[in-house]
Amino acid sequence: MTYDVSRVRAQYPALADGRAWLDGAAGTQVPEDVIAAMADAMRAGVANQGGVFPAARRADAIVDAARVAVADLLNAPDPDCVVLGPSMSALTYRFAGALGSTWAPGDEIVVTEADHDANVRPWVQAAQRAGATVRFAPLDLQCGALPTDHVTGLLSGRTRLVAVTAASNLTGAAPDVETITTAARRVGALSYVDGVHHCPHVPVDVTALGADLYVTSAHKWAGPHLAAVVAADPAVVAVVDPERPAPAPATGPARFEQGTNPFPALAGLVAAVDHWAGLVPAEGGRRSRLVVSRSAAAEHGRALGERLWKGLGEMAHVHRYGPEVPRTPIASFRIAGTAPADVVVGLDRAGVNAWSGYAYAWEAAGALGVRDDGGLIRLNVNHYSEEWEVDRALEVVAACGGG
Repeated sequence: MTYDVSRVRAQYPALADGRAWLDGAAGTQVPEDVIAAMADAMRAGVANQGGVFPAARRADAIVDAARVAVADLLNAPDPDCVVLGPSMSALTYRFAGALGSTWAPGDEIVVTEADHDANVRPWVQAAQRAGATVRFAPLDLQCGALPTDHVTGLLSGRTRLVAVTAASNLTGAAPDVETITTAARRVGALSYVDGVHHCPHVPVDVTALGADLYVTSAHKWAGPHLAAVVAADPAVVAVVDPERPAPAPATGPARFEQGTNPFPALAGLVAAVDHWAGLVPAEGGRRSRLVVSRSAAAEHGRALGERLWKGLGEMAHVHRYGPEVPRTPIASFRIAGTAPADVVVGLDRAGVNAWSGYAYAWEAAGALGVRDDGGLIRLNVNHYSEEWEVDRALEVVAACGGG
């Protein structure tokens, strides 16, 4: 299947400015269909859910459609597996508060040095309130990967939860989540998998991944600023009891969704999933079209990511962070003698969007020794990236070394 990146890119108004948009790990741009869906929802008018008049019924339909769309995206077995919310951080705190209220002294949780702090601190704080023990799975400092046995070796019959990333947002390292979740289930622990950096780059099947709970953020895959926690089985969500206002729903995923939903943004989320399903021509229902399109996009990203990673590796003044494989198409690095913040300024002047810092990967940056002196420079290709963007960035980085 030929992946026509020019056709894909043409659907994104923001990308017409001539810049190299290599900042997707912090958030992608949105296609015209997403913009239109959000505007159309506002033009038609929506009210709060539960009413009998048309605007209220439209709100109900938008929320239902959003759950179905996310279930299709991640192959969840039931829309009731899908909890919607404003951000991964907010949703994780909600789940940590609910699950942590069931923990007691003697219980243990496992978190990792590879994770974004939003999949570390909520669990650590919940464990502290409960008097439970926190165990940290360390990185392999030689390559920045998270070896499987560094996680599974911490599990015991006292483990209640394992929180692990499916892909590091700082280094791109992709742990063996399936083995980790299988081991967690074997000892009776829940797994909570951060898929925020993972979901944009590979077709995801939460059941095959083995994650009891998997969290994704739509703004990392061409949608609005929304997130979803998705269970592999609705029974997992059904037994978690979050704090909520007295009149709020007592059952179903809506009991996690505190306050009024952002209906126009949810309409945009549905449009984003439909956009992914149409990246390449394919037959069948939306889930089957998503598998085809996302597989083609993943191969496109892999090839460009390899071009970026290898290009940086050929420069003597560049030190890359992260394993060779498996990895997402992200490249984090430092340049000898040059502050990361100065490098991204130079990239900006050349028309390249890039970030420096530690990307909220607090533990990883600390373990790698880069947290307190500028962090890393981070470039990330995705489904709408083109070769010229990678080559422009490589030219700038090469010049930072004098040639």
